[in-house]
Amino acid sequence: MHSFRMKILILVSLAGLAGVNAFTQQDPQFSHNMFNHLAVNPGFAGSQGMLSAGMINRQQWMGFEGNPKTTLFTVHTPVKPFGIPSGVGLSFMDDRLGFEKNMSFILDYAYRLELGKGKLGIGLNIGMLSRALNGKWVIPDSDNHIPASQDPSIPDEQVTSMTFDMGIGVFYNTDKLYAGFSSTHLLEPLVDFGSGAMMHMQRHYYATAGYLFKLSNPIFEIQPSIFAKSDGASFQMDVNMLLLYNKRFWGGVSYRLGDAVVVMVGTELPNGLRVGISYDFTTSAIGAYSNGTVEFMLGYNLEVGTDKFSQRYKSVRFL
Repeated sequence: MHSFRMKILILVSLAGLAGVNAFTQQDPQFSHNMFNHLAVNPGFAGSQGMLSAGMINRQQWMGFEGNPKTTLFTVHTPVKPFGIPSGVGLSFMDDRLGFEKNMSFILDYAYRLELGKGKLGIGLNIGMLSRALNGKWVIPDSDNHIPASQDPSIPDEQVTSMTFDMGIGVFYNTDKLYAGFSSTHLLEPLVDFGSGAMMHMQRHYYATAGYLFKLSNPIFEIQPSIFAKSDGASFQMDVNMLLLYNKRFWGGVSYRLGDAVVVMVGTELPNGLRVGISYDFTTSAIGAYSNGTVEFMLGYNLEVGTDKFSQRYKSVRFL
């Protein structure tokens, strides 16, 4: 069993290095996608009218050697430089998968304008990506296999590469509705590890939408939403449903097509702190070798003093 898991891990790492067309999670996935728009869409920056900070920690496929582990920090706020309604934000992410250790630091800007009953954010982000491989390969003991050191395209020691990255996005929201479209790795930057080892960051596309419905008892609300992503060659979608109670508590379920069923619960405390947890029941073949996925979320909102954006949304819809 140990040998089989290691072989799978090697295949996953090699697929990422080769930059194949399969959806290799160059952008980590999150189950709390309905609370985590800034990670993939700069148009979301400043959309809440508050200084908003968040943290997500994801332990994917627990019990699987070299399983993905991702930690994300985000913060964004509305601003009005020279009287221009805007939003700014930043995010830092640490993502580890097998032999890979990847980090990103991204700055976001959104121009915000009134549109109908809501606001539209048109955003751009720029930043740096750092990707590292430790080069410690496990080679089967066989005359049919050669050491990685004999292939110049495969690093056999720790290597690191840093590259510039860019993304764009639009995000529209009202009191009940939100919708967004964005793209990351817009320029498809090349990550060059030297000695012929390199990979392209594939351009990814994201679309999301959600709507808040009040039930006959107004203390309860439901919010269906979708979150879709593609790298141009493959496609994945999350279909979500949250039940909100008194705008303070939520519970819900998501289905990630062909991958997992997710359950989640959370609460927003009176001081503005949000706490959430989710668990993925993996439905794909890898579920037989893992103990599922756990994701923790923290968020905090603080009112800011801009005259136009001082409204506080007492809703758990957005992080």
